[in-house]
Amino acid sequence: MMGMDGGRRIFERETVKPKNLSATLGRFATYFKRYWYALVLVLFLTIFNTWTQVYAPKLTGQAIDCYIFNAAELAQTQAFLSGADAGDAVVDSCWYTDDDAGTITARINADDSIAQDDKASAITSAKIAGLGQLVLLLVGLFIVGAVINGIAFFMMSWTGHNVLRAIRKDLFRHMNRLSLSFYNKNEAGDIMSRITNDTDTIQQVFSFALLSVFSGFMLISWIMYEMLAANVIYALITLTVVPVMLGATLYFSGQARKAFRISRKEMGSVNADLQESLSGAREVQAFNREDENIEHFMETNAANRDANIRAAAFTSALNPVLEALGYVALAIVVIAGGYSLLTNSPLLGIGTVVTIGLVVTFLQYVQRFNQPITQIAVLWTNIQSAIAGGERIFDLLDSEVDIQDKAEAQPLAQIQGNVTFDNVWAEYEKGEPVLKGVSFEAKQGQTIAIVEPTGAGKTTIINLLPRFYDVAEGAVIIDGHDVRDVTLESLRSQIGIVLQDSFLFSDTVMNNIRYGRLDATDEEVIAAAKMVAADSFIERLPDGYDTVLGERGSGLSQGQRQLISIARAALLDPRILILDEATSSVDTRTERIIQAAFEKLLEGRTSFVIAHRLSTIRNADQLLVVNHGEIVERGTHNSLLEAEGEYHNLYMSQFRYEGDEESSDAEEPDSRRRLTHTISLRILPKE
Repeated sequence: MMGMDGGRRIFERETVKPKNLSATLGRFATYFKRYWYALVLVLFLTIFNTWTQVYAPKLTGQAIDCYIFNAAELAQTQAFLSGADAGDAVVDSCWYTDDDAGTITARINADDSIAQDDKASAITSAKIAGLGQLVLLLVGLFIVGAVINGIAFFMMSWTGHNVLRAIRKDLFRHMNRLSLSFYNKNEAGDIMSRITNDTDTIQQVFSFALLSVFSGFMLISWIMYEMLAANVIYALITLTVVPVMLGATLYFSGQARKAFRISRKEMGSVNADLQESLSGAREVQAFNREDENIEHFMETNAANRDANIRAAAFTSALNPVLEALGYVALAIVVIAGGYSLLTNSPLLGIGTVVTIGLVVTFLQYVQRFNQPITQIAVLWTNIQSAIAGGERIFDLLDSEVDIQDKAEAQPLAQIQGNVTFDNVWAEYEKGEPVLKGVSFEAKQGQTIAIVEPTGAGKTTIINLLPRFYDVAEGAVIIDGHDVRDVTLESLRSQIGIVLQDSFLFSDTVMNNIRYGRLDATDEEVIAAAKMVAADSFIERLPDGYDTVLGERGSGLSQGQRQLISIARAALLDPRILILDEATSSVDTRTERIIQAAFEKLLEGRTSFVIAHRLSTIRNADQLLVVNHGEIVERGTHNSLLEAEGEYHNLYMSQFRYEGDEESSDAEEPDSRRRLTHTISLRILPKE
């Protein structure tokens, strides 16, 4: 059952106990009830398969008691040879057939038509024929049991995969509905662990462990019942070793898990040392720390080795211990049964005399005990971990969706782009406002630039427009409609967003642009790319628009990724456009290309622009200077410079020397400017 690794993979898994068992099982039941018919079939198949495993040893014992060492036959033979009467004292233990060896012997001996010399061979032939039929029945039983077992595991796996598919579907749907505040409060690694690791644990339990443990419990219970029904005293003597087997399994599996827990911790230390040594190779060599690093790594590696050896010792010891206890149990069966046979007396003077067939049956029953006990002890912890994983997943499914449509929300009709912030207060944490009474108006087609020191609230303003967050007080109004009174889909479908870190999918360039509007034709996608001047580099790609991009657009420059992101927004053709630091991560030349694309994209649209490079927002219709959550200045670029306030200070801190550079740059060709900048860098005196 454990495989060649001695169950190492099973023991290595962390055991996490569920906190609310009944509630989690109830949630699982809501998914499983859709497939109740499959579960009922699995139940009947498991019962039938368990019956075949219990009935087969009984038939083996009957093969001996009915045809090989039949007590009635031996009495008949002795009586026939001695000429005495066999009497009625002999108890026949054969229940499989009425035509057992004793009956066969008596019938043939009483048949005068058979010559005396031929009766022995006739008796043998009749017994072989009966034994052959029983053997065929046993073979058929084994084959049917194997097929039934395979079907049961297939049906359980099919049911488990369908349940897991439904859970994943609900989980993914819910994850897409959760607001940004949820992702700000929860680590992406923990969310991914719930979606991948926890569901993987549940899948393994549904596919194998659950049915194995259930069938193991049923097999042990059924075998114990059959043993007690056959001979109570013999059964109790035989079962004395079972508690020892169970205790050994629990002890060794528990110790192995503890050891593997330490091993995982030490392995983490080994990986951390390796990562630090490789990443900091230059610093290690620069400070001549090679020997110290090697010594520290050897210590960490030795600790990991010791932990693994200890874990392997417990894992390796379990199977031999169980095997030895199994031999002890077999010895008990043989000794106790042999004593009853040899003395021709019941064990402890209670019940009936043990037959050879019953001894063989008990031997097979004892052999069948080892595997279920080990399975239950080892896999039960996996089931606990799966239930705990289910709790984590259901906790995720129960996470409240902060931003959702009101019951009476109406679709937002085609908008013009008039936006009003009316005394808006916003907060991420209760009682900690990040916007305080922000009010302004943006007319259709205007460009509103938002400027602030880092962390003063400008990103919050643009997050309120598509309702990524809700206001605490006040209202965000678009064309006379409070954004909270319209459906999210109709609102967000008319707002385009270009972020600083553009996200591209591992798909074709065509489909990455089409993400802005999934029903767009190829011609519309190409037109959007041409509109923002992205077609020039796309057509140079190996397969043009059909080129498949790597993860997050690997293989493209930052500027190229940004142009595809801008084309995506252009394809959406929004009435309101949000540009959040869209050019902060590109060089000056690429910024000019992107800025030209923006000029085409912004025509006729209300736009909100956030930019650290203040040169990109000089032409904005209105500049809002935000500090500590409040608008401290507003106006045009020139008016704010003349006011010599907050904006003036920010602008001058960036462009204190730009005036001289721009005047000289205007007179010099681009190649000479680059050469001058390069030379000036190289002739700096050394300190």
